Amino acid sequence: HIKGAFTGAATERIGAAGQAHGGTLFLDEICEMDLDLQSKLLRFIQTSRFQKVGGSHLEQVDIRFICATNRDPWAEVQAGRFREDLFYRLHVIPIALPALRERDQDVLLIARHFLHAYSQEEGKAFKHFSPEAELLLLDYAWPGNIRQLLNVIRNIVVLHQAETVTPELLPQPLNQLPLQHPPQYPPATAPTEAIAGVAGIQPLWLSEKQTIEKAIALCHGNIPKAANLLEVSASTLYRKLQSWQTPK
Repeated sequence: HIKGAFTGAATERIGAAGQAHGGTLFLDEICEMDLDLQSKLLRFIQTSRFQKVGGSHLEQVDIRFICATNRDPWAEVQAGRFREDLFYRLHVIPIALPALRERDQDVLLIARHFLHAYSQEEGKAFKHFSPEAELLLLDYAWPGNIRQLLNVIRNIVVLHQAETVTPELLPQPLNQLPLQHPPQYPPATAPTEAIAGVAGIQPLWLSEKQTIEKAIALCHGNIPKAANLLEVSASTLYRKLQSWQTPK
Protein backbone atom coordinates (compact mmCIF):
# COMPACT_ATOMS: atom_id res chain seq x y z
CA HIS A 1 0.00 0.00 0.00
CA ILE A 2 0.98 3.62 -0.37
CA LYS A 3 1.31 6.14 2.42
CA GLY A 4 -2.08 7.40 3.59
CA ALA A 5 -4.04 4.67 1.80
CA PHE A 6 -6.00 4.01 4.99
CA THR A 7 -5.97 4.89 8.67
CA GLY A 8 -2.65 3.87 10.17
CA ALA A 9 -0.79 3.70 6.84
CA ALA A 10 1.87 6.14 7.99
CA THR A 11 4.45 4.90 5.49
CA GLU A 12 4.49 3.14 2.15
CA ARG A 13 4.86 -0.63 2.36
CA ILE A 14 6.19 -2.94 -0.34
CA GLY A 15 4.12 -6.11 -0.58
CA ALA A 16 5.17 -9.67 -1.37
CA ALA A 17 4.81 -9.15 -5.13
CA GLY A 18 7.04 -6.09 -5.09
CA GLN A 19 9.64 -7.78 -2.91
CA ALA A 20 9.70 -10.83 -5.20
CA HIS A 21 10.44 -8.75 -8.33
CA GLY A 22 13.27 -10.44 -10.21
CA GLY A 23 12.96 -13.56 -8.07
CA THR A 24 10.50 -16.18 -6.84
CA LEU A 25 7.18 -15.88 -5.03
CA PHE A 26 6.23 -19.00 -3.04
CA LEU A 27 2.51 -19.57 -2.46
CA ASP A 28 1.90 -22.29 0.12
CA GLU A 29 -1.38 -24.22 0.43
CA ILE A 30 -2.60 -22.80 -2.88
CA CYS A 31 -5.70 -25.01 -2.88
CA GLU A 32 -6.95 -23.29 0.29
CA MET A 33 -7.40 -20.00 -1.58
CA ASP A 34 -11.03 -18.98 -2.14
CA LEU A 35 -12.35 -18.60 -5.68
CA ASP A 36 -12.46 -14.79 -5.58
CA LEU A 37 -8.77 -14.57 -4.73
CA GLN A 38 -8.01 -17.22 -7.34
CA SER A 39 -9.44 -15.00 -10.09
CA LYS A 40 -7.28 -12.09 -8.91
CA LEU A 41 -4.20 -14.30 -8.76
CA LEU A 42 -4.89 -15.56 -12.29
CA ARG A 43 -5.10 -12.00 -13.59
CA PHE A 44 -1.86 -11.09 -11.81
CA ILE A 45 -0.05 -14.13 -13.24
CA GLN A 46 -1.28 -13.38 -16.76
CA THR A 47 -0.39 -9.69 -16.75
CA SER A 48 2.47 -9.54 -14.20
CA ARG A 49 0.91 -6.28 -13.04
CA PHE A 50 -0.66 -5.17 -9.78
CA GLN A 51 -1.92 -1.99 -8.18
CA LYS A 52 -1.04 -1.00 -4.64
CA VAL A 53 -3.83 -0.23 -2.20
CA GLY A 54 -4.47 3.50 -2.51
CA GLY A 55 -2.36 3.70 -5.66
CA SER A 56 -3.47 5.04 -9.03
CA HIS A 57 -1.23 3.17 -11.46
CA LEU A 58 -0.23 -0.41 -12.27
CA GLU A 59 3.23 -1.71 -11.47
CA GLN A 60 5.05 -4.32 -13.56
CA VAL A 61 7.05 -7.14 -11.97
CA ASP A 62 9.01 -10.14 -13.20
CA ILE A 63 8.24 -13.10 -10.92
CA ARG A 64 8.56 -16.87 -10.99
CA PHE A 65 5.81 -18.66 -9.06
CA ILE A 66 6.23 -21.79 -6.98
CA CYS A 67 3.07 -23.18 -5.38
CA ALA A 68 2.55 -26.00 -2.90
CA THR A 69 -0.45 -27.94 -1.65
CA ASN A 70 -1.14 -31.12 0.29
CA ARG A 71 -4.23 -31.80 -1.82
CA ASP A 72 -4.71 -33.20 -5.31
CA PRO A 73 -5.11 -30.01 -7.42
CA TRP A 74 -6.95 -31.76 -10.25
CA ALA A 75 -9.39 -33.34 -7.80
CA GLU A 76 -10.02 -29.85 -6.42
CA VAL A 77 -10.71 -28.62 -9.96
CA GLN A 78 -13.21 -31.42 -10.55
CA ALA A 79 -14.87 -30.64 -7.21
CA GLY A 80 -15.29 -27.00 -8.25
CA ARG A 81 -13.03 -25.64 -5.52
CA PHE A 82 -10.14 -24.63 -7.77
CA ARG A 83 -10.27 -22.76 -11.07
CA GLU A 84 -9.35 -24.91 -14.05
CA ASP A 85 -7.74 -22.01 -15.92
CA LEU A 86 -5.56 -21.22 -12.89
CA PHE A 87 -4.63 -24.89 -12.62
CA TYR A 88 -3.34 -24.98 -16.19
CA ARG A 89 -1.54 -21.67 -15.70
CA LEU A 90 0.35 -23.01 -12.67
CA HIS A 91 0.74 -26.64 -13.76
CA VAL A 92 3.89 -26.12 -15.84
CA ILE A 93 6.53 -28.19 -14.03
CA PRO A 94 4.74 -30.35 -11.45
CA ILE A 95 6.85 -31.97 -8.73
CA ALA A 96 5.18 -34.68 -6.65
CA LEU A 97 6.76 -35.12 -3.22
CA PRO A 98 5.94 -38.56 -1.77
CA ALA A 99 4.43 -38.72 1.69
CA LEU A 100 6.66 -39.77 4.57
CA ARG A 101 4.94 -43.18 4.72
CA GLU A 102 6.23 -43.79 1.19
CA ARG A 103 9.81 -42.94 2.22
CA ASP A 104 10.36 -45.22 5.19
CA GLN A 105 14.11 -45.04 4.59
CA ASP A 106 13.95 -41.39 5.67
CA VAL A 107 11.93 -41.88 8.86
CA LEU A 108 14.78 -43.04 11.09
CA LEU A 109 17.29 -40.61 9.58
CA ILE A 110 14.98 -37.69 10.37
CA ALA A 111 14.01 -39.06 13.79
CA ARG A 112 17.63 -39.57 14.87
CA HIS A 113 18.69 -36.15 13.64
CA PHE A 114 15.97 -34.29 15.53
CA LEU A 115 16.33 -36.47 18.62
CA HIS A 116 19.92 -35.24 18.82
CA ALA A 117 18.99 -31.63 17.97
CA TYR A 118 16.08 -31.40 20.42
CA SER A 119 18.09 -33.13 23.16
CA GLN A 120 20.81 -30.50 22.87
CA GLU A 121 18.22 -27.74 22.79
CA GLU A 122 16.44 -29.03 25.92
CA GLY A 123 19.58 -30.16 27.75
CA LYS A 124 18.52 -33.81 27.73
CA ALA A 125 20.63 -36.98 27.42
CA PHE A 126 18.79 -38.83 24.63
CA LYS A 127 21.17 -40.59 22.24
CA HIS A 128 19.27 -43.24 20.27
CA PHE A 129 16.12 -45.33 19.81
CA SER A 130 15.72 -48.92 20.89
CA PRO A 131 15.21 -51.45 18.05
CA GLU A 132 11.59 -51.92 19.18
CA ALA A 133 10.93 -48.17 19.08
CA GLU A 134 12.49 -47.94 15.62
CA LEU A 135 10.20 -50.69 14.36
CA LEU A 136 7.17 -48.77 15.62
CA LEU A 137 8.37 -45.61 13.89
CA LEU A 138 8.81 -47.56 10.65
CA ASP A 139 5.45 -49.32 10.88
CA TYR A 140 3.43 -46.15 11.52
CA ALA A 141 1.71 -44.54 8.51
CA TRP A 142 2.48 -40.89 9.52
CA PRO A 143 -0.70 -39.22 8.22
CA GLY A 144 0.68 -35.87 9.42
CA ASN A 145 3.94 -36.40 7.52
CA ILE A 146 7.17 -34.84 8.79
CA ARG A 147 5.41 -32.28 11.02
CA GLN A 148 3.86 -35.12 12.98
CA LEU A 149 7.20 -36.93 13.24
CA LEU A 150 8.90 -33.78 14.57
CA ASN A 151 6.11 -33.27 17.11
CA VAL A 152 6.52 -36.86 18.29
CA ILE A 153 10.26 -36.39 18.80
CA ARG A 154 9.70 -33.07 20.57
CA ASN A 155 7.11 -34.70 22.86
CA ILE A 156 9.56 -37.45 23.83
CA VAL A 157 12.41 -35.07 24.58
CA VAL A 158 10.35 -32.55 26.55
CA LEU A 159 8.39 -35.02 28.69
CA HIS A 160 11.00 -37.68 29.41
CA GLN A 161 14.58 -38.13 30.56
CA ALA A 162 16.64 -41.08 29.34
CA GLU A 163 19.38 -42.05 26.93
CA THR A 164 17.36 -44.55 24.89
CA VAL A 165 13.89 -43.99 23.47
CA THR A 166 11.84 -47.12 24.19
CA PRO A 167 8.26 -47.89 23.04
CA GLU A 168 6.94 -46.79 26.45
CA LEU A 169 8.17 -43.24 25.80
CA LEU A 170 6.39 -42.88 22.47
CA PRO A 171 3.21 -40.76 22.59
CA GLN A 172 -0.17 -41.85 21.31
CA PRO A 173 -1.01 -43.42 18.95
CA LEU A 174 2.44 -44.97 18.47
CA ASN A 175 2.57 -46.45 21.97
CA GLN A 176 -0.68 -48.27 21.26
CA LEU A 177 0.58 -50.05 18.14
CA PRO A 178 1.26 -53.79 18.50
CA LEU A 179 4.93 -54.66 18.40
CA GLN A 180 5.74 -56.61 15.28
CA HIS A 181 7.67 -59.76 16.10
CA PRO A 182 9.70 -60.79 13.08
CA PRO A 183 10.18 -64.47 12.27
CA GLN A 184 13.03 -66.05 14.16
CA TYR A 185 15.89 -67.48 12.16
CA PRO A 186 18.42 -69.99 13.42
CA PRO A 187 21.48 -68.37 15.04
CA ALA A 188 24.39 -67.53 12.77
CA THR A 189 26.62 -69.96 14.67
CA ALA A 190 24.46 -72.96 13.79
CA PRO A 191 26.39 -75.55 11.77
CA THR A 192 25.73 -75.54 8.06
CA GLU A 193 25.32 -78.93 6.45
CA ALA A 194 25.32 -79.75 2.78
CA ILE A 195 21.85 -80.46 1.48
CA ALA A 196 21.33 -83.77 -0.33
CA GLY A 197 25.09 -84.18 -0.46
CA VAL A 198 25.58 -81.22 -2.82
CA ALA A 199 28.64 -79.22 -1.81
CA GLY A 200 28.26 -75.45 -1.47
CA ILE A 201 24.53 -75.52 -0.73
CA GLN A 202 23.48 -73.77 2.48
CA PRO A 203 20.16 -72.76 4.06
CA LEU A 204 18.38 -69.87 2.38
CA TRP A 205 18.21 -67.84 5.59
CA LEU A 206 22.01 -67.98 5.92
CA SER A 207 22.59 -66.90 2.31
CA GLU A 208 20.20 -64.01 2.88
CA LYS A 209 21.93 -63.02 6.11
CA GLN A 210 25.38 -63.07 4.53
CA THR A 211 24.18 -60.97 1.58
CA ILE A 212 22.60 -58.40 3.88
CA GLU A 213 25.67 -58.21 6.11
CA LYS A 214 27.89 -57.75 3.05
CA ALA A 215 25.69 -54.92 1.76
CA ILE A 216 25.73 -53.19 5.15
CA ALA A 217 29.52 -53.51 5.32
CA LEU A 218 29.89 -52.05 1.82
CA CYS A 219 27.70 -49.12 2.89
CA HIS A 220 29.74 -48.61 6.08
CA GLY A 221 26.81 -49.42 8.35
CA ASN A 222 24.32 -47.16 6.55
CA ILE A 223 21.13 -49.27 6.71
CA PRO A 224 18.96 -47.13 4.36
CA LYS A 225 21.75 -47.09 1.79
CA ALA A 226 22.19 -50.86 2.08
CA ALA A 227 18.43 -51.32 1.71
CA ASN A 228 18.50 -49.25 -1.47
CA LEU A 229 21.37 -51.38 -2.77
CA LEU A 230 19.39 -54.55 -2.05
CA GLU A 231 16.18 -53.00 -3.48
CA VAL A 232 14.20 -53.56 -0.28
CA SER A 233 12.82 -51.17 2.31
CA ALA A 234 14.91 -50.12 5.29
CA SER A 235 12.20 -51.44 7.61
CA THR A 236 12.72 -54.92 6.13
CA LEU A 237 16.41 -54.83 7.00
CA TYR A 238 15.77 -53.54 10.52
CA ARG A 239 13.31 -56.37 11.16
CA LYS A 240 15.73 -59.00 9.90
CA LEU A 241 18.62 -57.56 11.90
CA GLN A 242 16.51 -57.58 15.04
CA SER A 243 15.46 -61.18 14.43
CA TRP A 244 19.13 -62.22 14.24
CA GLN A 245 20.07 -60.64 17.54
CA THR A 246 21.06 -63.18 20.15
CA PRO A 247 18.60 -63.08 23.08
CA LYS A 248 20.15 -61.82 26.28
